[in-house]
Amino acid sequence: MGDLKPDDELDWVEIREDLNRSYVTETFFQKAKRKTLENPLVPIGAFGTVAALSIGLFNFSKGRQQMQQYMMRARVGAQAFTIICMVVGILLLPKSKSN
Repeated sequence: MGDLKPDDELDWVEIREDLNRSYVTETFFQKAKRKTLENPLVPIGAFGTVAALSIGLFNFSKGRQQMQQYMMRARVGAQAFTIICMVVGILLLPKSKSN
């Protein structure tokens, strides 16, 4: 410990300050926009899922069984589409980052 210079003891403070300066924080909306631009089909599928669910629930409340069943099946299809898009996006992400 006797061979340490006074500046050596505070090097970790400088390293932490450098890390804090280089760390970029983003808001929820900035992150959502970035993720949407990376994989635009996922929000489309999510919107389709919500729309099919909403229409299906509306038809359920009105007693229209046939349309309600159709919309619930459409919801499952939209969910499958969304999950497939997410998996494809995850598989393609490392390739796009390396290019």
